[in-house]
Amino acid sequence: MGEFVIKLPDVGEGVAEAELVEWFVDEGANVREDEVLAAVMTDKATVEIPSPVEGKVIWRGAKIGEVVAVGSPIIRLEVEGAGNVKPGEASTKAKEAPKKESKPAAKAKPNGAVVETKASQPVTPAKAGAQIGVSAGSPPARGRTGGEALGAPRKEGEKPLASPAVRKRALDAGVDLRRVAGSGPAGRITHEDLDAFMQGGGGAPGGARARTADTSVKEIPVIGMRRKIAEKMETANAHIPHITYVDEVDVTALEDLRAKLNKERRDDQPKLTILPFLMRAMARAIAEQPQLNSLYDDEEGVVRQYGGMHMGVAAQTGAGLVVPVVRHVEARGLWDCAAEIARLAEGARAGTLTREELTGSTITITSLGALGGIVTTPVINYPEVAIVGVNKIQIQPRWDGAAFVPRKVMNLSSSFDHRIIDGWNAAVFVQKIKGLLENPAAIFIED
Repeated sequence: MGEFVIKLPDVGEGVAEAELVEWFVDEGANVREDEVLAAVMTDKATVEIPSPVEGKVIWRGAKIGEVVAVGSPIIRLEVEGAGNVKPGEASTKAKEAPKKESKPAAKAKPNGAVVETKASQPVTPAKAGAQIGVSAGSPPARGRTGGEALGAPRKEGEKPLASPAVRKRALDAGVDLRRVAGSGPAGRITHEDLDAFMQGGGGAPGGARARTADTSVKEIPVIGMRRKIAEKMETANAHIPHITYVDEVDVTALEDLRAKLNKERRDDQPKLTILPFLMRAMARAIAEQPQLNSLYDDEEGVVRQYGGMHMGVAAQTGAGLVVPVVRHVEARGLWDCAAEIARLAEGARAGTLTREELTGSTITITSLGALGGIVTTPVINYPEVAIVGVNKIQIQPRWDGAAFVPRKVMNLSSSFDHRIIDGWNAAVFVQKIKGLLENPAAIFIED
């Protein structure tokens, strides 16, 4: 028998390291040739690592969330034959002494799962059939059995006797100690008395169980896609002085047009949302203000202004936020934009988008759909200089000169890099988009 060491391969594009985000095999497992062993993430692309040989897993070299350098050993297999490890080299898994079991508030398992533990004091079950509680004015007593009603166990104004630890538990659990009968010396309330009181209904209305404080703590490793999102947001917030401009848009005419187009669309055409109209309006606005379609390299002090508009469309998936890119919006029509959005959205949900489909945007749209809120403060997709946020549509009364009439109104919340885009230019940009959306026929007029 021999050993075969599998190292993190070069995943391309000059990447020197990758984060281990998933193991598909455990130590001791038998694997087949070409079976997927692990998955690593670089940027927003996830790469699967297959086994080039058949063998048995005897060592795994990284934990979920660890960043591994290209060329580093990640797994060792026991194989038939000589393997690829020379005799005398360190080749077997180091045997570790058994670790004492620790009990922190929460601990992540090696596979990334979360173990939840309770930090509160253990509850000692009351004796079967026991229910502590006496009528007002009666002295505390030991061992009272079921059938007695819960009530005030001491005279009005009499302070309950209890240790600081018992008082703290009662405070955390929301229990009034004046209602708890004590079985200790001089009627002192013990932990067992408090446990029995809470398990027996605790004086809650209708005999319901007393509310108790949940003091559990979870530690959730920030790995994979969530780590990439966190790093991206941190970079954007640290580098870009944001200015957010919010304006109201009357989309009544736009919604009427959208409903008409959807009703008349062909079977091979996708259903229109508001996003294709917004994309076309932004393309018209950027033609007049091309500086909005730029990336700012703040290390070199250079703004790169692009002729082609590559629109990032932020999309929420089960794995987190991704930003697929619709390329060359300036050359696409309304239905073409809608078809490309639908294709990318399906790929985002399925997790099949390529690195090329997730990079290269020059300006971004973000929308939470029906949950869009009234106002948001979008974070710019660094190193872009602008992002346009779509809020939810609401029916609002508006004065038409003679009466209040119902109109469909939506806010646009847009953020700009204030180092590059002045407030005036931001306002002109949003007002241009607003004018086109409120008069949607103008979107289709060619210059």
